[in-house]
Amino acid sequence: KNKFESLLKVSFMTSRMKSLKYLDMSNNLLRHDGAGAQCPWAESLAELDLSSNQLADAVFECLPVNVKKLGLQNNQISSVPRGMVELKSLEELNLASNRLADLPGCGGFTSLQFLNVEMNSILTPSADFFQSCPRVRELQAGHNPFKCSCELQAFVGLERRSGGKLFGWPAAYVCEYPEGLRGTQLKDFHLSQLACNTTLLLVTALLLTLVLVAAVAFLCIYLDVPWYVRMTWQWTQTKRRAWHDLPGDEGPVLQFHAFISYSERDSLWVKNELIPSLEKGEGCVRLCQHERNFIPGKSIVENIINCIEKSYKSIFVLSPNFVQSEWCHYELYFAHHKLFSENSNSLILILLEPIPPYLIPARYHKLKALMAKRTYLEWPKERSKRALFWANLRAAI
Repeated sequence: KNKFESLLKVSFMTSRMKSLKYLDMSNNLLRHDGAGAQCPWAESLAELDLSSNQLADAVFECLPVNVKKLGLQNNQISSVPRGMVELKSLEELNLASNRLADLPGCGGFTSLQFLNVEMNSILTPSADFFQSCPRVRELQAGHNPFKCSCELQAFVGLERRSGGKLFGWPAAYVCEYPEGLRGTQLKDFHLSQLACNTTLLLVTALLLTLVLVAAVAFLCIYLDVPWYVRMTWQWTQTKRRAWHDLPGDEGPVLQFHAFISYSERDSLWVKNELIPSLEKGEGCVRLCQHERNFIPGKSIVENIINCIEKSYKSIFVLSPNFVQSEWCHYELYFAHHKLFSENSNSLILILLEPIPPYLIPARYHKLKALMAKRTYLEWPKERSKRALFWANLRAAI
């Protein structure tokens, strides 16, 4: 507790003290600038206390080579330099209350047995300490601001392998960071191997991504999502073109009572039975048929959309042939789109022939839903019942 300032001068003072074994220079103002000058300590000096001074990392260049017990607590040491003079006799080193960010290695302390690094700035101490310091019997590393993360997991495991060499375990070893784990003892801190193994985490994430992509792709194919996206795109493109062509038009004008959607294989029934029965006689119905009402020069999809929009109702002639027709599916899709966009009741379903459920493809889930929810007219095989069928169809229109 004096005002000694130069560690080099102190070493010169002891150089002629042949029997000096213990020297206490604590609570002074000692510094060492590490100018490269040799420090001629007494060769007999075995215990040196330099605690509570102003010493930094350079102090390790000015220490007695034969010292066995060294006290450097409460200084400004941030690391132990690797290129220092070896202290082969050093057995006990006290570095408590300094600025160390990690445990020092034992490269220059081959005989070290006791090390105190309490109350430093160590967040994640090295887990290989006892491998580099095989002679250490006790390590005091508590009361540091430990950061409980994956890097600390190895140090926590070190306590089990060290056989009780960590002094003050577990009370003195407490998490400081992150905020949510503050106050948790290191022995109670655990993270899964997946959370800490970056390679395993990446492989797991990659596998899950591949499974998710495969599942989405399967669902897209099974539910025919690309088809619906393409159809929606064509619908919006047609609407956009119509909007540009007729900027002042408020919407399509209804020109037909009903648009007929049917398979080409059922065209004979449509031409010989449906059209003549509805368009002739009292209360004739104006029907829209693709063969006579599609406008040349426009795409088929655009014609379908225009005809559906210009018709008050849409009649679908259902049969096994219908579900096998791609164009019928387009027409059903757009009519269904109109049904929901306008909240109308514009669909009329005629079941020409029974359709076995296994014949309806997955993409026709809308057709299945419509047949389950909406009443459809069934074409009777008996001639006596057909007059009632036509009356019901006219009423529906």
